[in-house]
Amino acid sequence: MKLKVLMLAAIGTLAMQSVWAANISVTEAWARATMPGQKVSGAYMQIRSDADARLVSASSPAVPRVEMHEMRMDGDVMRMREVKAIDLPKGKTVSLEPGGFHIMLMNLPKPIAAGDVIPLILTVESGGKRQTVEVKAEAHGVGNAMPMQHHH
Repeated sequence: MKLKVLMLAAIGTLAMQSVWAANISVTEAWARATMPGQKVSGAYMQIRSDADARLVSASSPAVPRVEMHEMRMDGDVMRMREVKAIDLPKGKTVSLEPGGFHIMLMNLPKPIAAGDVIPLILTVESGGKRQTVEVKAEAHGVGNAMPMQHHH
């Protein structure tokens, strides 16, 4: 008898989880313009989800290899490592930015010029479902990157 009650409770819990995908909004998407011969760039953006979700992959039809990375201080050394997922807590804006989580664009077939638009496809998982979000990241030159937040 107990088992049946547990099963019903589990089914009830599953039914309560929304069958709809999370609403994901991506703003301020940009990529770093590159110098000739430079094969790597970064893409940055603000991601907000109305449900707990995870960014599980990123790809681009224009870039052969796309990885998600995190920059982090390890003692007094800045280290970069690949991450398999980036948590997107419900209702919280997650910044992908230089010096934090970001998307690496690798093996670039040609330099990215300021004003180029890099199409990105983000795969987000929430409630056991996966969805894709298409993003257009405009390239900014090194000199005119997004306005910096000054830390005082």
